[in-house]
Amino acid sequence: MCCQDLLISFHRKNVAACAKHYVGDGGTIRGINENNTVISRHGLLSIHMPGYYGAIIKGVSTVMVSFSSWNGVKMHANRELVTGFLKNTLRFRGFVISDWQGIDKITPVRHGNYTYSIQAGINAGIDMVMVPYNYTEFIDGLTYLVKNKFIPISRIDDAVKRILRVKFQIGLFENPYADQSLVHELGSQAHRELAREAVRKSLVLLKNGESADEPLLPLPKKTSKILVAGTYADDLGYQCGGWTIEWQGTSGNNLTIGTTILTAIKNTVDPTTKVVYKENPDVDFVKFNAFSYAIVVVGEPPYAESVGDNLNLTIPQPGPSIITNVCGAVKCVVIVISGRPLVIQPYLPSIDALVAAWLPGTEAKGVADVLFGDYGFTGKLSQTWFKTVEQLPMNYGDGHYDPLFPLGFGLTTEPVKTN
Repeated sequence: MCCQDLLISFHRKNVAACAKHYVGDGGTIRGINENNTVISRHGLLSIHMPGYYGAIIKGVSTVMVSFSSWNGVKMHANRELVTGFLKNTLRFRGFVISDWQGIDKITPVRHGNYTYSIQAGINAGIDMVMVPYNYTEFIDGLTYLVKNKFIPISRIDDAVKRILRVKFQIGLFENPYADQSLVHELGSQAHRELAREAVRKSLVLLKNGESADEPLLPLPKKTSKILVAGTYADDLGYQCGGWTIEWQGTSGNNLTIGTTILTAIKNTVDPTTKVVYKENPDVDFVKFNAFSYAIVVVGEPPYAESVGDNLNLTIPQPGPSIITNVCGAVKCVVIVISGRPLVIQPYLPSIDALVAAWLPGTEAKGVADVLFGDYGFTGKLSQTWFKTVEQLPMNYGDGHYDPLFPLGFGLTTEPVKTN
């Protein structure tokens, strides 16, 4: 195989990555999507920028600009940060791309002055503009601005150079279409095993018994009868969340192929252990069935972008009622499916063990792996878990820092050889 063949073979198995959303979109006021991030330059560079430092060092090909603003200036029009810092200071060599209709939102009224928005966005340093609908309007506007020297031709040359560089680097001209011989890799067993490993390593054990001397986890695989409850116990869509196969996500098990937490439990326990699944049991059902223990799976519905804006961050009903009914009557472990910390403090006294499972996706066998001791819990919180939403925003190091569970918290367990 010649050098060119090796190069093409390498490109076919790689993609151009995108780092997004530049920059500070995770620190907006009240956490509202597309809102304003109010912070000093030092704070922006030390808190929100480090992810981009690492991505650029690793050779990321594109960076997408955020809908949000920094101290009142729309990021899509922020020449200081896009050209000045990203391109000139960090020496980013790839191209900068707008978000979906991102330049339309530069003006207070969306698409209110499109010619101005094109000028502001391109001159800020955006190289490729995502125009999903009326692209001829954008082309006409950009052409007018260049011909009349509102946008210098040097800015266009820079954009074209950057875009062509990335296309050459990934071999797009030699291989403009995806290599369909690699389709079998999608959903392959090797990839599912890797995802399963990621699930068990990302789970965070927040509570395990009233004391370290009396842990509930790991659970015994062999016992007479166990209860699995909760609206999220047998739902692939909820496990996957938003921005997966569908934009806003969905509920149910027709979204894709995978294993729900309920199925994973059934496949992990001893064959003699009876698993009873009841989504929303009442107290009497729990009390009079002599369960050895219960596993309750609750959470928040899937979402993406502004649909996820939530100022109360509570677990929707019947989640709280299920926790109360089950955990008040039998030893229980509660698994929370969510994209972020939720209000859990009111229910914590009745919960024997608590697991933050985040959005485990299709490979819930990773959840069962640690619940039943085939592997130990090792995950740590990557963000502070608050007591009440009135505490927010709350950051590690604040003078008033008083979390339910601090940044970096996570109990550990040891795997068991026999269970």
